[in-house]
Order: sequence, then structure tokens, then C-alpha cells
Amino acid sequence: MEKDETLPQTDSKSESPSLQIDEFDALHQRRYRWVILGLLWLLYAVFGLISKSIFPLVTPILKDLNISYSQMGFILGSWQLIYIPAALAAGAFLDKFGARKCLLGGAVIMALSAGLRYFSNDFISMLICVALFGAGGPMISIGGPKTISEWFSGRSRGTAIGIYMVGPGIGGFLALALTNSLVMPMTGNSWRLTFVCYGLLALVIGVLWWLLAQDTQAVEVGEKVKLGKVFSGLIKVRNVQVLLIMALFSFAIGHGFSSWLPKILETRGLSASEAGFAASISLASSIPAVLIIPRLVPSHSRGRIIAVFALWTMINLLVIVNASGAILIAGLIVMGVSASCFMPLMILVLMDSPEIDPKNMGSAGGIYRTAYHGDAG
Repeated sequence: MEKDETLPQTDSKSESPSLQIDEFDALHQRRYRWVILGLLWLLYAVFGLISKSIFPLVTPILKDLNISYSQMGFILGSWQLIYIPAALAAGAFLDKFGARKCLLGGAVIMALSAGLRYFSNDFISMLICVALFGAGGPMISIGGPKTISEWFSGRSRGTAIGIYMVGPGIGGFLALALTNSLVMPMTGNSWRLTFVCYGLLALVIGVLWWLLAQDTQAVEVGEKVKLGKVFSGLIKVRNVQVLLIMALFSFAIGHGFSSWLPKILETRGLSASEAGFAASISLASSIPAVLIIPRLVPSHSRGRIIAVFALWTMINLLVIVNASGAILIAGLIVMGVSASCFMPLMILVLMDSPEIDPKNMGSAGGIYRTAYHGDAG
């Protein structure tokens, strides 16, 4: 049994009332943390849903707004440009005001980003609405690990991070799978009302978070912090320095390669449908990997496992672009396992670094997210 799951054993006859209350509070927190994790998962899932929801709607948007492909490309990438500077601010706000308020704010901003697209009538208005998502998204992707660091400890952190990290993938999958097949027909094939539905969903989940979530006593909400001193102190931490470098490379390789993977597979002789199916193999193998591996890897071995996965990823890049048949499928499976575990393992390294505690995990996460940002969590 994990250390954080063990209740203190005392003689009930000799317990003072205050000790009984403390024990009750500890038991309540251990049980209630799974409710918190469920709410975090919903927030991160709707993050993935909204970030991906525009992709299946590109064709009607191009037609209705009379915009070019290059303008649409700029719109699609606009929120990530905002995300980079917003991540630092989001981390500082989370440390200062607590996760409960900040995650509600992030959910409201995401809801506005989706809902206000209803009123878009040209390139500029749609650009502003999509870019707004980059201001709210960091609150969710940084606030989740910070909240987990407050509510979980020991090996249960690995379990919590793994569950949390599959949220945006499932949300993105639902957006791609259901937008044109279910939501658009329900709204009379109106892409505007489809975005409104997704915005309302984000708002409902945000309200659920506000009603059910609790801030722990690990963070003194409203505490005055000199942000410059916090950031400069964190940058000097060796683990932070190493993880920033790794985050840059893993983001560049992971996102760049995954974006071009279907086209790479087509150049290997696969049809468009076969390439799409093959590319999904990595996604399918990544989900159980993220759920299982972060929990199984002991804290003292995380650095070595990350190095092993980096080596696997490099080898599999070469395999995927050169192999075919069963070897290609095996390479895609291993690629999904190794590449998907980088982020949860690196976040766990951050959480367990002696210089980083729940009070400054938001700022540490903000620094990390400026290097590794995006909709994959």
C-alpha cells in the first residue's frame, strides 16, 4: 500500500477530538481527490474537443467567410501563438489565486472562444475568436498538474497524471468523429451553432468545477509573490533546465512528425485511407501507455526511462520512414508508446523535484509549457 494511502493507527479511546477531525479530513481528501481528478479530466477533454473542433468545419467556414487557405492556416495556428506568453502568466496566476478560481476562468475563456465564433463574419473576427482560446487553454493544461501535485503524492501521482493526460486526446477524437456525423446534423448543419454547443459544454463543465472543486491548504491563496524572483529561482533548478531542453525537442519531433505522418505513409505507397488508419495506430497504442507507464516507473528511474524512450523514438523515426508491412506497424506501436510518455514523465519529474512544491508548481508548469505547448497536453 502506498505511503499516501495509509491512515495513522491510533487508539480511538485516547484520541483527542482534534486528532479525530484531522484523521477524518485526511480520509475525506484521499477519497475526494478522485472527484477532483474526474473534474480535471473533463476540463482537459473539453480543451482537446474545442481545440480540434475547427478542423472538421474548415470547408463550410472557408465558404461562408470567403477566406483563403493561407488565412485559414493562420487562424488554425493563432491560439498556439497566444498560448506561449499566456502560459507564463497562467502559471503565476495559479500560484497566486489557486486552481479553483483559475480553472473556472480558463473554462469560461474557452467557452467564449468557441461561442463567439457564432458571430464571426470575416477573417479578422474568426482569428480573434480562435486566438482567444490560447489565453484560456494554459489555465487548464498547467492547472491540472498543479492541482494533482496538491491532491496526490507517491505513486498515485503517476496514476493521476496518466488518467489526466488522455483527456485531450479523447476530446479531440470526439470532435473529429462526431462533429460532422452528429453535432452538425443536430444544429441544421450550422457550423456556428456547432461552436455554440461546444462553448456551452465548456461552460457547464466549468460551473461543475466551481461547484465541486476545493482548494487545498497546500497553497495560500492570495499570497504576495515576487514573480521575477520565483521564475529566476526556478530557471536555476537543474531539472527545470534539462526538461526545458527536452521539451523543445520532444515538441518539435512529436508534433511535427505526427502532423506529417499520414503524408509520410502515403509516400511509402499507402492510399490516403490506409495512411490515415496506419497513423491512428500510434494514437491507439499511446492511450494505454499513458495510463499504465507513469504509475509503474519509480521516481528514481524516470530520468533513465525518458532517455530510453528518446532512443526508441529516434530508432522508430527511421523505421517508420523506411519500413513497410509488419515492421512498419510495430514501429508505429512502439512510437505511440514512447512518444506519448514523455510529457507525463517529465511533469512527474517536475513535481518530485525538491526545489518545486505545490506553491510554485504553477510557475514551474508555466515555464515548461512555454517550451512544450499545444493541444496534446
